[in-house]
Amino acid sequence: MPPINVRWLSALFAVLLSAPALANEVQVAVAANFTAPMKLIAADFEKDTGHKAVLTFGATGKFYAQITNGAPFEVFLAADDETPAKLEKEGAAVNGSRFTYATGKLVLWSAQPGVVDAQGEVLKKGDFKKIAIAAPKLAPYGAAAVETITKLGLQAALEAKLVQGESIGQAFSFVSTGNAELGFIALSQVYEGGKIKSGSAWIVPESLHSPIRQDAVLLAKAKDNKAAMQLMEFLKTEKARAVIRSFGYEP
Repeated sequence: MPPINVRWLSALFAVLLSAPALANEVQVAVAANFTAPMKLIAADFEKDTGHKAVLTFGATGKFYAQITNGAPFEVFLAADDETPAKLEKEGAAVNGSRFTYATGKLVLWSAQPGVVDAQGEVLKKGDFKKIAIAAPKLAPYGAAAVETITKLGLQAALEAKLVQGESIGQAFSFVSTGNAELGFIALSQVYEGGKIKSGSAWIVPESLHSPIRQDAVLLAKAKDNKAAMQLMEFLKTEKARAVIRSFGYEP
C-alpha cells in the first residue's frame, strides 16, 4: 500500500469544510418588474452560498392565486406590500418574515427618442394611438399607472387608448415592439448605469401615486428550507442592495 500523503489529506479536508453544506434549491416567485436585478442577485447568491434560486417571473396578482392554490413556491418577491401581508394573514406565509426589499418607481416610456417629454405633457396632448399599462387588478405598477392618470384628470381622454398587459413585463413588451407608442412601466426595465438606456421617458412624481413598496415573504412551504431562509437574508445584504440601487430602486 502506498504511504498516505498527510499534506494532501489535510488540503482535501480543508476544501470539504469550506464548501457550502448540503447545497439546495429554492423556488422563487418574482414580480416581473424585478426580473433583471433578481437574475444578478440569484447569481451572486449561488456563488456565495452554493444554493440555487430557481426564478419564475410574472404578475403579483397571478402569483397570489397560484400560491393559494398550492403552487410550490418558497419565497415570494411581490410588486406591492399588500399581497405578502395578505398571505401572511391567511397562513400561507411565515409570520414575521415579511420585509420591504425595494421601493419601485413608475415611468412613462417610449422606445422612440423625443416622444415622451421631461414633464409628461405628451399625455395631455394625446398625440398617440395606444398607451400600455399592466392590468391594475394583477400588477401594482398597473394600479399606480391608473392612479396617476386619475390624478391628472385624464381617465376619460385616455380610456379608449389603453392597452393592458397581464404583467409589467408584457406592458413593456407592447411598448418595446411598437404595438403601443408609449406606456407606464417600471423604471428598472429601462434604467442602467444611472440613466434611461434608450428611448424617451418621464419619471412619474411619487406624489401622483401611492408608494410602490415591494415586499418579500417566506412562504409556508419553506419553513424548514435553509436555502430559502438564506435567500431572504441575502436580499438584505449590501451586495444585494447595491444591485437593487443600480436599477433605480430604493432598497
